[in-house]
Amino acid sequence: MTRLLTLTAAALLAAGGAYWFAQPGPTGAPGLTAITADAQETATEGEAAPDTATVTEMTLGDPDAPVTVVEYASFTCPHCATFHAGPFQQLKADYIDTGKVHFIYREVYFDRYGLWAGMIARCGGEERYFGIADLIYERQREWAQGEPADIAAALRRVGKTAGLTDEELDACLSDADKAQAMVAKWQSHAEEDEVQSTPSFLIDGTKYTNMNYADFSALIDERLGE
Repeated sequence: MTRLLTLTAAALLAAGGAYWFAQPGPTGAPGLTAITADAQETATEGEAAPDTATVTEMTLGDPDAPVTVVEYASFTCPHCATFHAGPFQQLKADYIDTGKVHFIYREVYFDRYGLWAGMIARCGGEERYFGIADLIYERQREWAQGEPADIAAALRRVGKTAGLTDEELDACLSDADKAQAMVAKWQSHAEEDEVQSTPSFLIDGTKYTNMNYADFSALIDERLGE
Protein backbone atom coordinates (compact mmCIF):
# COMPACT_ATOMS: atom_id res chain seq x y z
CA MET A 1 0.00 0.00 0.00
CA THR A 2 2.74 2.47 0.97
CA ARG A 3 4.72 1.75 -2.19
CA LEU A 4 1.61 2.14 -4.37
CA LEU A 5 0.83 5.53 -2.86
CA THR A 6 4.43 6.66 -3.22
CA LEU A 7 4.47 5.73 -6.90
CA THR A 8 1.10 7.42 -7.47
CA ALA A 9 2.24 10.60 -5.75
CA ALA A 10 5.43 10.66 -7.80
CA ALA A 11 3.40 10.28 -11.00
CA LEU A 12 1.18 13.19 -10.01
CA LEU A 13 4.19 15.35 -9.31
CA ALA A 14 5.85 14.40 -12.57
CA ALA A 15 2.69 15.17 -14.54
CA GLY A 16 2.79 18.80 -13.47
CA GLY A 17 6.13 19.34 -15.14
CA ALA A 18 4.95 17.97 -18.47
CA TYR A 19 1.72 19.89 -19.09
CA TRP A 20 0.60 23.48 -18.84
CA PHE A 21 -2.24 23.78 -16.33
CA ALA A 22 -4.04 26.37 -18.42
CA GLN A 23 -3.64 28.46 -21.52
CA PRO A 24 -2.88 32.18 -21.15
CA GLY A 25 -5.92 33.90 -19.70
CA PRO A 26 -7.52 37.14 -20.81
CA THR A 27 -5.29 39.01 -18.39
CA GLY A 28 -2.22 37.78 -20.24
CA ALA A 29 -1.09 35.53 -17.40
CA PRO A 30 1.37 32.86 -18.47
CA GLY A 31 0.43 29.21 -18.68
CA LEU A 32 0.23 27.56 -15.29
CA THR A 33 1.52 24.21 -14.06
CA ALA A 34 -0.01 22.29 -11.18
CA ILE A 35 3.33 21.08 -9.89
CA THR A 36 6.71 21.86 -11.35
CA ALA A 37 9.65 19.57 -12.01
CA ASP A 38 11.45 21.33 -9.15
CA ALA A 39 8.65 20.28 -6.79
CA GLN A 40 9.02 16.71 -7.96
CA GLU A 41 12.76 16.77 -7.33
CA THR A 42 12.27 18.21 -3.86
CA ALA A 43 9.66 15.60 -3.00
CA THR A 44 11.80 12.79 -4.33
CA GLU A 45 15.01 13.77 -2.59
CA GLY A 46 13.27 14.74 0.63
CA GLU A 47 15.18 18.01 0.91
CA ALA A 48 12.15 19.84 2.23
CA ALA A 49 9.00 18.07 3.35
CA PRO A 50 5.76 19.64 2.09
CA ASP A 51 4.02 21.80 4.67
CA THR A 52 0.79 19.82 5.04
CA ALA A 53 -0.37 22.26 7.73
CA THR A 54 -1.37 24.57 4.87
CA VAL A 55 -3.97 22.02 3.69
CA THR A 56 -7.19 22.78 5.54
CA GLU A 57 -9.44 19.90 6.62
CA MET A 58 -12.81 20.52 4.97
CA THR A 59 -15.70 19.78 7.30
CA LEU A 60 -19.41 20.32 7.80
CA GLY A 61 -21.53 20.16 10.94
CA ASP A 62 -20.87 20.32 14.63
CA PRO A 63 -17.35 19.16 15.58
CA ASP A 64 -18.87 17.85 18.82
CA ALA A 65 -21.57 15.80 17.06
CA PRO A 66 -21.99 12.27 18.46
CA VAL A 67 -21.00 10.60 15.15
CA THR A 68 -18.10 11.45 12.82
CA VAL A 69 -18.22 10.50 9.15
CA VAL A 70 -15.12 10.80 6.97
CA GLU A 71 -15.50 10.51 3.20
CA TYR A 72 -12.58 9.80 0.88
CA ALA A 73 -13.51 10.78 -2.67
CA SER A 74 -12.02 11.79 -6.01
CA PHE A 75 -13.51 14.54 -8.14
CA THR A 76 -12.97 12.32 -11.20
CA CYS A 77 -14.82 9.33 -9.68
CA PRO A 78 -18.31 8.81 -11.22
CA HIS A 79 -19.53 6.90 -8.16
CA CYS A 80 -18.44 9.83 -5.98
CA ALA A 81 -20.43 12.22 -8.18
CA THR A 82 -23.48 9.97 -7.84
CA PHE A 83 -23.07 9.86 -4.07
CA HIS A 84 -22.85 13.64 -3.81
CA ALA A 85 -25.88 14.17 -6.01
CA GLY A 86 -28.06 11.84 -3.93
CA PRO A 87 -27.11 10.17 -0.63
CA PHE A 88 -24.87 13.04 0.49
CA GLN A 89 -27.71 15.55 0.16
CA GLN A 90 -29.90 13.32 2.33
CA LEU A 91 -27.07 12.79 4.80
CA LYS A 92 -26.59 16.53 5.07
CA ALA A 93 -30.27 17.26 5.63
CA ASP A 94 -30.95 14.42 8.08
CA TYR A 95 -27.74 14.23 10.07
CA ILE A 96 -25.20 17.00 9.38
CA ASP A 97 -27.51 20.00 9.51
CA THR A 98 -29.30 18.57 12.55
CA GLY A 99 -26.12 18.30 14.61
CA LYS A 100 -25.95 14.50 14.66
CA VAL A 101 -22.95 14.05 12.35
CA HIS A 102 -19.64 15.82 11.95
CA PHE A 103 -18.68 15.32 8.30
CA ILE A 104 -15.10 15.42 7.04
CA TYR A 105 -14.35 15.37 3.30
CA ARG A 106 -10.90 14.26 2.16
CA GLU A 107 -9.81 14.48 -1.46
CA VAL A 108 -8.19 11.49 -3.15
CA TYR A 109 -5.83 12.03 -6.09
CA PHE A 110 -5.70 8.87 -8.15
CA ASP A 111 -5.04 11.08 -11.19
CA ARG A 112 -3.76 14.59 -11.81
CA TYR A 113 -7.15 15.87 -12.92
CA GLY A 114 -8.60 15.12 -9.50
CA LEU A 115 -5.75 17.13 -8.01
CA TRP A 116 -6.46 20.04 -10.34
CA ALA A 117 -10.15 19.95 -9.41
CA GLY A 118 -9.20 19.94 -5.74
CA MET A 119 -7.12 23.07 -6.25
CA ILE A 120 -10.11 24.77 -7.89
CA ALA A 121 -12.45 23.73 -5.06
CA ARG A 122 -10.06 25.11 -2.45
CA CYS A 123 -9.60 28.37 -4.30
CA GLY A 124 -12.71 29.88 -2.71
CA GLY A 125 -11.65 29.11 0.85
CA GLU A 126 -13.42 27.07 3.51
CA GLU A 127 -16.75 28.90 3.31
CA ARG A 128 -17.16 28.33 -0.43
CA TYR A 129 -15.48 24.94 -0.68
CA PHE A 130 -18.50 22.65 -0.61
CA GLY A 131 -20.50 24.83 -2.99
CA ILE A 132 -17.67 24.72 -5.54
CA ALA A 133 -17.19 20.99 -4.93
CA ASP A 134 -20.88 20.38 -5.65
CA LEU A 135 -20.52 22.25 -8.94
CA ILE A 136 -17.41 20.26 -9.89
CA TYR A 137 -19.28 17.01 -9.31
CA GLU A 138 -22.39 18.28 -11.09
CA ARG A 139 -20.35 19.09 -14.20
CA GLN A 140 -17.99 16.14 -13.99
CA ARG A 141 -19.00 14.77 -17.40
CA GLU A 142 -18.30 18.15 -19.00
CA TRP A 143 -14.75 18.66 -17.76
CA ALA A 144 -13.28 15.23 -16.89
CA GLN A 145 -12.44 14.16 -20.42
CA GLY A 146 -10.25 15.25 -23.30
CA GLU A 147 -6.69 16.48 -23.51
CA PRO A 148 -5.00 18.00 -20.43
CA ALA A 149 -5.32 21.55 -21.80
CA ASP A 150 -9.03 21.00 -22.47
CA ILE A 151 -9.62 19.69 -18.95
CA ALA A 152 -7.69 22.59 -17.43
CA ALA A 153 -9.72 25.11 -19.43
CA ALA A 154 -13.00 23.39 -18.50
CA LEU A 155 -12.09 23.44 -14.82
CA ARG A 156 -11.35 27.14 -15.05
CA ARG A 157 -14.83 27.64 -16.51
CA VAL A 158 -16.31 25.78 -13.56
CA GLY A 159 -14.35 28.03 -11.22
CA LYS A 160 -15.56 31.17 -12.96
CA THR A 161 -19.15 29.91 -12.83
CA ALA A 162 -18.65 29.61 -9.07
CA GLY A 163 -17.65 33.27 -8.97
CA LEU A 164 -13.86 32.98 -8.95
CA THR A 165 -11.95 35.61 -10.90
CA ASP A 166 -9.14 34.97 -13.38
CA GLU A 167 -6.72 36.48 -10.90
CA GLU A 168 -7.89 34.16 -8.11
CA LEU A 169 -7.69 31.13 -10.37
CA ASP A 170 -4.22 32.09 -11.60
CA ALA A 171 -2.97 32.40 -8.02
CA CYS A 172 -4.51 29.10 -6.89
CA LEU A 173 -3.50 27.01 -9.86
CA SER A 174 0.09 28.23 -9.90
CA ASP A 175 0.67 27.40 -6.22
CA ALA A 176 3.01 24.43 -6.66
CA ASP A 177 3.86 24.30 -2.95
CA LYS A 178 0.18 23.97 -2.08
CA ALA A 179 -0.32 21.24 -4.67
CA GLN A 180 2.64 19.29 -3.34
CA ALA A 181 1.29 19.64 0.20
CA MET A 182 -2.13 18.42 -0.92
CA VAL A 183 -0.62 15.27 -2.42
CA ALA A 184 1.43 14.65 0.73
CA LYS A 185 -1.63 15.14 2.94
CA TRP A 186 -3.67 12.71 0.86
CA GLN A 187 -0.85 10.16 0.93
CA SER A 188 -0.61 10.39 4.73
CA HIS A 189 -4.35 9.93 5.25
CA ALA A 190 -4.59 7.12 2.69
CA GLU A 191 -1.78 5.17 4.34
CA GLU A 192 -3.26 5.66 7.80
CA ASP A 193 -6.78 4.58 6.79
CA GLU A 194 -5.77 2.11 4.04
CA VAL A 195 -7.85 3.79 1.38
CA GLN A 196 -7.74 1.95 -1.94
CA SER A 197 -11.00 2.94 -3.64
CA THR A 198 -13.48 5.79 -3.82
CA PRO A 199 -15.79 6.62 -2.33
CA SER A 200 -14.71 5.13 0.99
CA PHE A 201 -16.09 6.10 4.37
CA LEU A 202 -15.10 5.97 8.00
CA ILE A 203 -18.03 6.00 10.42
CA ASP A 204 -16.60 6.57 13.87
CA GLY A 205 -13.37 5.01 12.65
CA THR A 206 -14.82 1.92 10.96
CA LYS A 207 -14.19 1.76 7.21
CA TYR A 208 -16.91 1.09 4.64
CA THR A 209 -17.08 1.14 0.86
CA ASN A 210 -19.79 2.79 -1.23
CA MET A 211 -23.35 2.06 -0.16
CA ASN A 212 -26.92 3.30 -0.62
CA TYR A 213 -28.48 5.84 1.71
CA ALA A 214 -30.65 3.32 3.54
CA ASP A 215 -27.62 1.29 4.60
CA PHE A 216 -25.67 4.45 5.41
CA SER A 217 -28.39 5.88 7.64
CA ALA A 218 -28.87 2.53 9.38
CA LEU A 219 -25.20 2.48 10.39
CA ILE A 220 -25.44 6.02 11.72
CA ASP A 221 -28.69 5.35 13.59
CA GLU A 222 -27.07 2.32 15.22
CA ARG A 223 -24.34 4.53 16.61
CA LEU A 224 -26.87 7.12 17.70
CA GLY A 225 -28.87 4.45 19.50
CA GLU A 226 -31.96 5.15 17.42
